[in-house]
Order: sequence, then C-alpha cells, then structure tokens
Amino acid sequence: MRGQITLLEPVPVELGPGAWHMPGRALAKAGGLLDAIAEVIRDVPLRQMLTPGGRRICAPMTNCGRLGWISDRRGYRYSAEDPLTGRPWPPMPELVAQLARQLAGEAGYAGFEPDACLVNAYRPGMRMGLHQDRDEADMSQPIVSVSLGLPAVFLWGGLRRGDKARRVTLAHGDALVFGGESRMCFHGIAPVARGRHPKTGELRYNLTLRRAAA
Repeated sequence: MRGQITLLEPVPVELGPGAWHMPGRALAKAGGLLDAIAEVIRDVPLRQMLTPGGRRICAPMTNCGRLGWISDRRGYRYSAEDPLTGRPWPPMPELVAQLARQLAGEAGYAGFEPDACLVNAYRPGMRMGLHQDRDEADMSQPIVSVSLGLPAVFLWGGLRRGDKARRVTLAHGDALVFGGESRMCFHGIAPVARGRHPKTGELRYNLTLRRAAA
C-alpha cells in the first residue's frame, strides 16, 4: 500500500486487487465529519428515494457536492440539482473532500477529486443489497467510503452477483477505498444490528465519495 501510515494506526487490510479496508483511518476527524453531515442534512433533508421499480430504498439519503446521486422511476443517475427543490446540492464540506483525497492517495489513487458525496443514514434493521457502483462516467476513479456511528457488516462480493460475499465489520471511523480491478465488485450492507453509539445514537452514517463526471 502506498502513502505514509504511522505505526500507531491499525494496519490496512487488502480486500482484493485495489481494494482496502482502513480501520479507524477517519476516527481523528469523526467529530468534524458528523458536524458536516448535520449541516448538509439541515440544508437538504434525508429522504428514501424510489427505485425504478417503484420501491423505496431502505436507507434514507441525501447528497452534497457538484453532483448528487438520485433514483426514481426514470432510473439511477447523477444530477446537479435536488429533484425536490430544483436547487443545487449543498457544497461538499472541505473536510470531507480533503479526507477523500487523502484516503484515495494512501490506497494508490493519486489525484482523486470527488465531485459527489452520497450520505446514507441507517437505523437498526436497515440494509443495502449487493450492487455495483456503475453510474459514474469514469470507472478508473475509485470509490471512497467512510463509516460513522453504529457498526455494520460490509458485504464484499466479486465481479458477479452470485459470487460469495466476504463479511467485513465496519466500526466508527473506518474507511474503505476500492478501484482498479475491484472497481466493479458487488458490495452491500447487512441489516444493521440494534445498538446505540455515543456520538450518533441509533444511527450509522455512511459517506460515499465518487468522481461522477468524466
């Protein structure tokens, strides 16, 4: 793994070619990240979007950055505007963008500049089915994910939906970066277990940062 990691930090775990689990890597900035999330949600509240089939996506979400990921009966895509208000999404907080650049660089993806940040909020029992991130214009760019609050079990599959998924526990402050050969691996979140985190209560937040535009 490239980049500088101090001996005081947990050792990153390679999930596959170009894919890394970085335990505790965002912990030092967790307080600022939670403040940033609160500001984004105040501006653009969380909502459960519709799938193209008309079902509600389990975990509520919102966006910040130049582009936001949206889903409705027209399909999955990115938009520069919130479809509910017609206004641009709130700017991506610099702390969030800076952390994403740093994590991507440490995983070997120099020059990553995220333009979209999806914020998911999970309550106990909520999940995210196995899926691929495939709505971005440039698949050479990695995905950066940061977990805050309640722990969750990350399901890390293969390039085919039927491949057996590895179960990886994600704790408060953990990060994931995946790209390269692993960019199109299926992944998801198992139902979040009941619990209460001292910083978020009965919530798990996940930040997913991407380069959506070409």
